[in-house]
Amino acid sequence: MMAKRALSSQFVTVCVSALISFSAHAANLTVGYQTGIDPSKVPQADGVYEKTIGEKIDWRRFNSGPEVVTAIASGDVQIGNLGSSPLAAAASRNLPIVAFIVSAQINAAEALVVRDGSGINTPQDLVGKTIATPFVSTSHYSLLGALKHWGLDTSKVKVVNLQPAEIAAAWKRGDIDGAFVWSPALGEIRKTGKTLTDAAQVGQWGAPTFEVWVARKDYAEKHPEVVAKFAKVTLDAFADYASHKDSWTADSAPVQKIAKLTGANAADVPELLAGSAFPDAKAQQTTALLDGGTAKAIGETAKFLKEQGKVETVLPDYSPYVSAKFITE
Repeated sequence: MMAKRALSSQFVTVCVSALISFSAHAANLTVGYQTGIDPSKVPQADGVYEKTIGEKIDWRRFNSGPEVVTAIASGDVQIGNLGSSPLAAAASRNLPIVAFIVSAQINAAEALVVRDGSGINTPQDLVGKTIATPFVSTSHYSLLGALKHWGLDTSKVKVVNLQPAEIAAAWKRGDIDGAFVWSPALGEIRKTGKTLTDAAQVGQWGAPTFEVWVARKDYAEKHPEVVAKFAKVTLDAFADYASHKDSWTADSAPVQKIAKLTGANAADVPELLAGSAFPDAKAQQTTALLDGGTAKAIGETAKFLKEQGKVETVLPDYSPYVSAKFITE
């Protein structure tokens, strides 16, 4: 079953062929989203994207980035949210997509939590233990980065491929000793576990992670105004959060909407929001992000994935997979 979920090169090649041959059209837009906690969930809940774009949107929820990639490649989804690791894997296999917003710079929003009573108190205690994470996700990348930093051979730790909901269930059954994951699963397992490290710390060790909104290139070329409006609604949400952070409490309307849409506990949402950075329009267009830095970071991620045997090829330049042209201040 795990092999079935893996983002195999052969399958992605088939998906790339399907995407290239698929003709984008101006019909209803389908957007793939995940359960990550971010301010743009508020306009999603309020229907602001539909009102601004002027057409119906079919919002489809996915468990992980690789699932979003598969849906985009098949033509079922035109715009999707995924992390830097599945983005690097997809771009390395020449999937024609373009990242047009860095939707989150992940810090404490993803973490490695170990079970109380598992006997894991230090990184060395991970040897022989079972740790779950969704394969080829940002959490997987962070986990591998942490193991590398600690000098632990991945063959000495049993890393298993589970989706977030499966992680929460496996944790309750006692099937796993720890997990590197995001919320709402992260919030659940933290109740009976402790954090060994998080994405912020792993980023300081040389393996930063982030999330993006991507569009199929054919759709973006035919409907640039739709992508631009989607970007504006998202960035307006980021700006609103930045201006009113203190009022986004557990019982506030924005936090309640995020909790309802993602399945997270409202009490956890303010802390989870604080666990990521949401770059504004000006920051998006700098050399640190969409004007160079993001493409470079994708390349570094791809190199690491190649070392781990997750991708076969690293491209010389990832800039064709990133664009700031859809952002207007």
